[in-house]
Amino acid sequence: MSLLSFLRRRKKKPEVPSCQRIFQKPSKPLQQNYQTLLEMCLKNKCLFEDDDFPADLSSIGRGPLLQKLPSKLQWKRPPELHENPVFYAANTRRLDICQGLVEDCWFLAALGALTFHQDILALVVPKHQSFDRKYAGIFHFRFWHFGEWVDVVVDDRLPVNEDGQLVFLSSVCKNLFWGALLEKAYAKLYGSYEDLQIGQVSEALVDFTGGVNMTIKLAEAPPDLWDILTRATYSRSLMGCQTHLGETKVLENGLVAGHAYTVTGIRKVTCSHGPENLVRLRNPWGKIEWKGDWSDSSGKWDLLSPKEKILLRKNNEDGEFWMSLQDFKTHFVELMICKLTPDLVSQEDGKKWMYSQQIGRWVRGSTAGGRMKQYNGTFWMNPQYWLKILPGDSSKHSLNSCSVLVSLIQKHSSKHRNRVPHLYIGFSIYKVCPEYYESNRRLPPEFFTRNQAMNKVHLFLNDREVTQDYRLRPGFYVIIPSILEPHQESEFILRVFSRRHVLCEVGGNSSFVLSKEIVDRYEGKIWEDFFTKHFEQHPEINAVQLQMILNNMPWTNLPNFRLRFSLNACQGILALLDLNASGTLSIQEFRVLWRRLLFYLEIFQKKDIHRLGNLDLVELHAAVQEIGISLSNEVCNLMAIRYGNPDLKISFESFVCFMLRVEIMGEAFRNLTKDGKGIYLQESEWMMMTLYS
Repeated sequence: MSLLSFLRRRKKKPEVPSCQRIFQKPSKPLQQNYQTLLEMCLKNKCLFEDDDFPADLSSIGRGPLLQKLPSKLQWKRPPELHENPVFYAANTRRLDICQGLVEDCWFLAALGALTFHQDILALVVPKHQSFDRKYAGIFHFRFWHFGEWVDVVVDDRLPVNEDGQLVFLSSVCKNLFWGALLEKAYAKLYGSYEDLQIGQVSEALVDFTGGVNMTIKLAEAPPDLWDILTRATYSRSLMGCQTHLGETKVLENGLVAGHAYTVTGIRKVTCSHGPENLVRLRNPWGKIEWKGDWSDSSGKWDLLSPKEKILLRKNNEDGEFWMSLQDFKTHFVELMICKLTPDLVSQEDGKKWMYSQQIGRWVRGSTAGGRMKQYNGTFWMNPQYWLKILPGDSSKHSLNSCSVLVSLIQKHSSKHRNRVPHLYIGFSIYKVCPEYYESNRRLPPEFFTRNQAMNKVHLFLNDREVTQDYRLRPGFYVIIPSILEPHQESEFILRVFSRRHVLCEVGGNSSFVLSKEIVDRYEGKIWEDFFTKHFEQHPEINAVQLQMILNNMPWTNLPNFRLRFSLNACQGILALLDLNASGTLSIQEFRVLWRRLLFYLEIFQKKDIHRLGNLDLVELHAAVQEIGISLSNEVCNLMAIRYGNPDLKISFESFVCFMLRVEIMGEAFRNLTKDGKGIYLQESEWMMMTLYS
């Protein structure tokens, strides 16, 4: 009998030798090598036990969290908890995770945003891990940790109550365990489960992506907030938000005070009185929703067309809901946006950015100079960094100035994330003449008394990260990272993003400075300019115009075969995406289509093994599975007959129509069902579904 069969037949602690004494404890937990440990466990036929994050109370913490634990806490592995445990399932619904006893809604809100980007999720949660093939009780995850990607190894012993239920993060699908194990790895990275009790959504978003954080105070939201949300939604951005603090936990309007939420989408809908901007959010608890306008039970939905109502409104209590942009600005404090490239607030043409990083330290009596004060002679002691801004391309936006984003992250020496409070940190930027830069010497104290910083308002925040964007002319600058008060110590990471620049420490060797180029494969400014130019002339496009756009697009990443969309296909696409039954698509609806086209094209090319420009039945099955949709063989075969040629080969055009229909009909079912098994339709709804299905 195999070890796995033995574990599944016996739902108690497996009687196999542990690897506890086989491994030499490394000096740092992050130095554990997953592959080496896995092979050693398999060779010794034992299950991994992690001495660096043991299955006892020391890994949970030493504070109030201990008081919440069940009296008979146990640690069990997933094969002991379920007869068919699954690590990760591509066809499971997004956001099917629920918060446990740890008050880490900020972490779960960020995790919910991550699930909308499967390729980024695959970097954080490496695939090909399972409870079947090469199972040894060991799993690993990757996080961006203060300037570098680290691999965190954990065993799969999870804390459960007497009934075998997970006490911390769990999944709606009780046999799915990737979320619980990811939370355990994150707790190990920061010291304990207790250390996840307090945090900001922005911190976890950066840890998942290494991206750039942008925080908007909604009480002071810019007038173009909807445009920012639109660009963030249709680019590679992850978003979360926070409600106002309050004495009452759950408010009468259904929102939770002092709580983090995931922003899961936006939509401009067409009402009888005109358009309205809606924001979709999700409570990480997986329940308790907004009760105001545009909530599940709101009468506002009757103002929409039946199709728009079916595809947007949900009937089930899953924590996800819609609200108007105005209500969003009123009831939420902050919007946090994390983007992999920093051009969210920039309108510059082109899609390439440079990224540079420097690691430094504020040392008492040496480089911990504090903020700039009128009579403070220590500010000049802070670390100093040269920033040389180079001329960009010849676009109209970058002739006179360049978009530059600066990020400063503080890093404490304590292993435990919440045992040391954040310091108030900030930075200043000064313009310097070429002679200073060429001398490569530290700027003297008198320089700072004679010159004014570019950022006249010095912003110091007690957050882990402070970011600010600038418009700077090509030239020479110096960046001074500092703590609010002198003589306080911490390590820091300074990051700069721009079109072209050089960043190096004053006194350092600039010839050895390395910068990385960032290219967002989904962020095509050439495409965006093409769309914008066309939609300025035609705010709404019909099927003929859609065909013209798709057949004249600069598909720069296509192989040797050329794509052509028929009018019939474009009419079918428009019927699926035209939610307000206007017979046309807006630029927002077209952006939804365009992002799906790029995604479908990537999958199509990957599964078109013979590069023939079509998929056979086997390749079609593989492509559908890669997208993350579960379809029976009968449905796939039926779709091949419906959309394929006489040889049952599927072209890219047919693949697009097929996948759009499958995804939209699946979304409609999930919105209409109350039990996940069936739906009840009124006659008007049935006719609407029939006409576009």
